Amino acid sequence: MGAIPFLAYVAAFLILPSAIVGVGAFLDANNSFTLDNFVHLSRSYIVTSTIETTFVSAVTALLGASLGALLSYAIVTGSPNGLLRRLVVSASGVLAQFGGVTLAFAFIASIGPAGFVYLFAQSHGVDYYAHGIWLFDLPGLNLVYLYFQIPLMVLVFLPALDGIKPQWREAAESLGGNTWHYWRHIAGPLLFPAFLGAVLLLFANSFSAYATANALINQGQPMLSQQIAGALSSEVGAYEPGFAKAIAIQMIVIVTVVTVLYTVLQRRTSRWL
Repeated sequence: MGAIPFLAYVAAFLILPSAIVGVGAFLDANNSFTLDNFVHLSRSYIVTSTIETTFVSAVTALLGASLGALLSYAIVTGSPNGLLRRLVVSASGVLAQFGGVTLAFAFIASIGPAGFVYLFAQSHGVDYYAHGIWLFDLPGLNLVYLYFQIPLMVLVFLPALDGIKPQWREAAESLGGNTWHYWRHIAGPLLFPAFLGAVLLLFANSFSAYATANALINQGQPMLSQQIAGALSSEVGAYEPGFAKAIAIQMIVIVTVVTVLYTVLQRRTSRWL
């Protein structure tokens, strides 16, 4: 009985919307059955958006996971009840949810072409826009995404590091092993599934993002989520709701596969950590 509210919530806000999108992807403008919406996924700009979205998601996931793992390790080496750990974890919980127009505006106002950081750097002979304003392109989007990817990595990877027992290192040292042997044969294999699972989670998080990318890059629509919005709100007569839903189904499939792999890795990690 206790699971009924949760199941009702999942049905109302996950299953039902997915079902509506799934059915709509097979309907044309006259509500007749068609497969043309999925055939149109082979359009060149959709293929390009898929590649660019995957690339941005992979880059930010790998960089965010690597930097977040290093930060998590630095936290673990300190006091488990220390002030620094509490501050970093609390800040990560806030920053991991900080996105959308607010985050885009924060970067534009700080390091943008008219931002105070850029103006200060330019006045001291540093012009990081000398070869073009990259903030409003994919490189800038990668940087902005890292702002919430790194804190998210701290939140999901810190429990895995906490699960590493000091006795395992002591046992390795008592058997003549050094730091390299410990990480190569004990801690590394134990943490790798958790790290890889976190990478997949960060990939899904970046892949499904919309508001931040749309606020930062409003021309060209390089991300798949922007293509959905373009198909639903075209001002040039290209209103294609069925095609937009087909793109959404493509994204749902990709994110679902990534989520399933993440769940499998998490179950493997939970056996030891």
